[in-house]
Amino acid sequence: MLKNFNHFQEALDKRKEEGTLRVLKPKSEGIDFYSNDYLGLARNKELQNLLVKQIIETPQLLSGSTGSRLISGNSSTVIETENYIAKQHQNPSALLFPSGYNANLALFSTLPTRHDIIIVDEKIHRSVHDACKMSHAKKLKFKHNNLEDLEQILKRQNGNCYIAIESLYSMDGDFAPIQEIAEITEKYNAHLIVDEAHAFGVFGYGLVEKYHLQNKVLATVVTYGKALGAHGAAILSNDIIKSYLINFASPFIYTTSAQDIQWMSVKTGYEFLKANRELSIKLQKNIAIFRQQNLKNPSSENSPIQAIVIPDNDRLKILKETLLNEGFLTYAVFSPTVKEGTERLRICLHSFNTEEEIIGLTKIIKDFI
Repeated sequence: MLKNFNHFQEALDKRKEEGTLRVLKPKSEGIDFYSNDYLGLARNKELQNLLVKQIIETPQLLSGSTGSRLISGNSSTVIETENYIAKQHQNPSALLFPSGYNANLALFSTLPTRHDIIIVDEKIHRSVHDACKMSHAKKLKFKHNNLEDLEQILKRQNGNCYIAIESLYSMDGDFAPIQEIAEITEKYNAHLIVDEAHAFGVFGYGLVEKYHLQNKVLATVVTYGKALGAHGAAILSNDIIKSYLINFASPFIYTTSAQDIQWMSVKTGYEFLKANRELSIKLQKNIAIFRQQNLKNPSSENSPIQAIVIPDNDRLKILKETLLNEGFLTYAVFSPTVKEGTERLRICLHSFNTEEEIIGLTKIIKDFI
């Protein structure tokens, strides 16, 4: 039976005409200013050798988990890793997930009920928006990092409220005023949930831990596919929330657990991170070198993410291609992924970038602008 896919093709054709069609390409060779490997752990030979040694000693780490955590996939390795993570973050408990996206789906589709309200920063990650669609709760947005707007919205609510923020935002590369938001959340007896995907590892164990906010944050999401150079995520919370998610979160209940090598990589990554604190110091030096080039951008001065706004899709494509031709790998964010007029080149800085590379990159951008 022939099916009509015209509406799918029309949508794809429109994107192609606009030059925003997404396609999968082989990984490019060049100077990395686009990956989330902020501390270079994904390419670190010493860490890789540690993992290889563990695999040789325990080859069953590579075997499939054979089922969900609630059936046959709850190994001693994942339990040990969760306990280790909870202790490191000074939280009562940790619950591991295959990815940060999966963790956010579990949190926001499960905790809020139809009588509750989810108040999200307007620039929160797409995974939170998708999770809210799975929830029966009402979703509201507050202006990005705007404390006054958040408080005005909270004042008007009668129900139980959940506040969703990122500690470091991935598009603008700016920090949330997390301490002030925690105070407002506490003032209105709301629940704060913080996504630490881009802060974890770069700033110790993240800003919740840095500012000792564990008792003021209901749940923290830390992900391991960025600064830790691994994969997966953990929800840090109390024992009640962990048990509730195990019992009611569909993204947890109905997914096969990852292989033990993933959980072992996470634990080993933590240990390596503790033993190599100089990597984050080197990263901050590289961020300072970039900022000294005086490129106008909306990003925070200590952020590994530096956004250069080029408010035109066509001009942005030309700049990205120009950089690529010179061997620099960057990521262009086109509208409608961001608002029209705020298209940007998203530059990620790393501990392994050299001063020469950073200055070479910024010179091309300056000449273009």
